[in-house]
Amino acid sequence: MDEGNNLSMDIINFEKDHDLTDNEVAFGSQLSVERVHDIKSQASTATSEEEGLLRRFMKAQG
Repeated sequence: MDEGNNLSMDIINFEKDHDLTDNEVAFGSQLSVERVHDIKSQASTATSEEEGLLRRFMKAQG
């Protein structure tokens, strides 16, 4: 599994574990909901900056 797939699965599992929507993750990570959805669905790959924002948000939530 490549890095993009890992991030995608991490987002899916994070949302499931914390009962969050793409919109809530987007707000918390300061990305657009469209970008979160595209990254999560693997329609496009996150930039290193986007991945950092998402991972920092997920880490901050526990």
